[in-house]
Amino acid sequence: MKFGKIDANIVGLILLFAIISCLFIYSSSSVFNQYSGAFIWKQLIFYLIGIALMYLISRMDLSQLKKIAWPFYWVVIFLLVVLIFAPESIARPINEAKCWYQIPFIGTFQPSEFLKFALILVVSLSITEHHRKWQSQTIGSDLWLLLKIAGITLPPMLIVYKQPDTGMIMLYAALLIAMILFSGIHKSILFILTIIPSVMVTALIIIYINYQRFFNNQILGKLSSHQISRINGWLKPFEYGDSSFQTRKGILAIGSGLKTGKGYLGNDVYIPEKHTDFIFAAIAEEMGFVGGAAIVILFFLLIYRIVMITIHADQHLTTLMGVGIIGLLAFQIFQNIGMTMGLLPVTGVTLPFLSYGGSSLLSNFMLLGIVLVIKNSYDGYMFKTRYGEDSYEFKN
Repeated sequence: MKFGKIDANIVGLILLFAIISCLFIYSSSSVFNQYSGAFIWKQLIFYLIGIALMYLISRMDLSQLKKIAWPFYWVVIFLLVVLIFAPESIARPINEAKCWYQIPFIGTFQPSEFLKFALILVVSLSITEHHRKWQSQTIGSDLWLLLKIAGITLPPMLIVYKQPDTGMIMLYAALLIAMILFSGIHKSILFILTIIPSVMVTALIIIYINYQRFFNNQILGKLSSHQISRINGWLKPFEYGDSSFQTRKGILAIGSGLKTGKGYLGNDVYIPEKHTDFIFAAIAEEMGFVGGAAIVILFFLLIYRIVMITIHADQHLTTLMGVGIIGLLAFQIFQNIGMTMGLLPVTGVTLPFLSYGGSSLLSNFMLLGIVLVIKNSYDGYMFKTRYGEDSYEFKN
């Protein structure tokens, strides 16, 4: 289904998400009278701005998207650096994290959210330009490519980590892993890159089980107090009651919804910030397993549509952009729902298109704009070959 430059399947899903988001933002923020702000109206405004952004980006062609990639990247870097030195009057720390600018009459602005858009563009461009320059692919050239990617991504990621915002770092890692896997680098390098994190995770598990004191002092001790609190609340929810309050309440809310829920506005489990990070718990509590499963199905349909658009991409550049967005959104959905159920630590990651939050919502709409550019890049030609100018054949 097509509607000019817009994909009707994506538009239909977004409209459903908008309705669900507004309904449960209102429900979760009004029942306990937690807040005086009219979040539903702000969310509607952000949705309208986001749809406009998505449409504007979809009107671009690939050459225009390439032109804005590096300038946008440097603007985001500048905003992240300024945030470090900004006074608390315009950048007030929240939960020990200095991640937001406070903008009068609007709310907060989180530049790290927009780094996702920048990284997808500049990393995909860097990979395709590297392969254009190094037509003869070797292990040495592939290692040089990885160094380039590290040079582009590590500086802003370190800034975001120092804010600290571990959840956002995980999202960056998800999109980078997906893009590297499809970058065409040698299989032996991919094998090593897979083994290293696997060994690290295994080592952490062994240390945690057998060497608790070392784990607490030498590993957890290197993190901020807020990060330590969240990890302890996840690993030992009944020993660290204050740290695990959201996790325990999320499990209670989801479990108490049973099969069909308590009905709209029927939530009676108090969770701080329920309208943001824990909106899935609100939906599952009021609509039960049926409602929670319906949300998962909607997300599956959205990811599936992006996958189908990416599969038909006829250039390596657009394929990389697509897989980066797929990896990012899939991980973000998995992480958010997992943390509300106590399966994963609470990281402050929002549920795409449902949680309240302007920066998150707008950045995700910008990603969908890229998806539509990918679709239009091959829909827009009457005659086209199987491979576009940025396609490459890799021999690993």
